[in-house]
Amino acid sequence: MSMLRPNKQQRWPWAIALGLGLWSVAVPGALAVRLRDGKVYFVQPPSLVSATTTRNEANAWSATYYFTVAVPENADEPLGQLTLEQREGVDTLRYRLRETFAYEGGDRRRPVAVGEVTQDLSQRRVTVTFDPPVEPGRTVTLGLRPTRNPRYDGVYLFGVTAVPAGDNPQGQFLGYGRLHFYGGGDLYHWRGYPWY
Repeated sequence: MSMLRPNKQQRWPWAIALGLGLWSVAVPGALAVRLRDGKVYFVQPPSLVSATTTRNEANAWSATYYFTVAVPENADEPLGQLTLEQREGVDTLRYRLRETFAYEGGDRRRPVAVGEVTQDLSQRRVTVTFDPPVEPGRTVTLGLRPTRNPRYDGVYLFGVTAVPAGDNPQGQFLGYGRLHFYGGGDLYHWRGYPWY
């Protein structure tokens, strides 16, 4: 029975050990950012601050979509990538990848270097790599330029995932950026202009 129910002298160390064991399971990120298997996590993940567009008319050309992300001081890992996955919206958006840019906070005079930018149309996903990564304590605004706004109006949701720098990084989903487009329809087909 002493193995199952410790006496008074054994209870305090046993309670501490049990408490530490539960705490380490509940908040593993606070104990270590790099796990034994080499996976890298944020201790405190970044946050999605805003998502906006310069033009919200359906079919419009020359729009820019802005996604602002804040990397907290206690993230412990720099931001290596942002992934934006279109989760809602009729049209699959295409981007002019070479025109992707970023800057610090709201100041366009403070550019943030962008490395590789890729798009997976089948997954409706764009991945932007920062080179060098964005250090903790900074806010970055990413600018994406679509070939044009969606043809159909409505709400378009973009799932934003932040990925730390490192060899085996684990992404953290930050939430949805919401863009609303108005006035869409089959305007150009009606006028006799095909979309392809």
